[in-house]
Parts: sequence; C-alpha cells; structure tokens
Amino acid sequence: MNEFPSLTKFQELLEEIIDEIPSEFFNDLSGGIVLQDQIKFHAESKPNQPICIMGEYHRTVLGSQIKIYYGSFKRVHKNIEPQDLYEKLRTTVIHEFTHHLEHRAGLKDLEIKDKKRLESYRTK
Repeated sequence: MNEFPSLTKFQELLEEIIDEIPSEFFNDLSGGIVLQDQIKFHAESKPNQPICIMGEYHRTVLGSQIKIYYGSFKRVHKNIEPQDLYEKLRTTVIHEFTHHLEHRAGLKDLEIKDKKRLESYRTK
C-alpha cells in the first residue's frame, strides 16, 4: 500500500506541473495557484456520496486564482500510485486553467460541462 505524500511533497508535485505550463496561461491569474490543506466538499454533496472538490478557479474583483485542495486529494486518492497521483493532479490543474482561459476568451464550455455533471449527480 502506498503512503500518500506529505503536504510538502505534494507541493513539489504541484510545482513540477506548474513549471510545465506556458507562462502566457498565467496572464490575469493575479492570485496564482494556491495549495490549500483542507478537504473541500461541494455544497450539494450527499452524505452517503460526497463530492470532494479537488480544485477551483475563483474570479473576484481583486483578480483570479486557482486553488488546489490537498485534503481532498488525500481523501479521494489515499492509496494511489505516485505516477497516477501526478496525473490526477495535472488533470485538475489543467481543468482549472481551462476555466481561466475560457473566462479570458469569453467562453463557458467547461462551466456548462461541469454543471451537467452536477445535474447528473443530483438525479442519482
């Protein structure tokens, strides 16, 4: 059984992924990417089938930011192989960057897709 990486090691994985991302993607991401220690549940989570939020893209009057939730990753992927964890984290970071880039382009395709997935969850 694999031991989930510490917060420090997880931060190092995140930084490796961030280093792969073209610098232009960071335009208007004034708050950068922030690693949060906690587990974050979706507001509509069902007690018997919770939705852990792995990452979020936030837009405020002060700017935009991506948050990654270490606690959520640890809860959902506690026994994952290191390479698989890297890919899950990378997928989450890219997903949140897609929200950022679509916002900058005036698009909402991923937002609509996420809403459809939530609607499917609600009806289960």
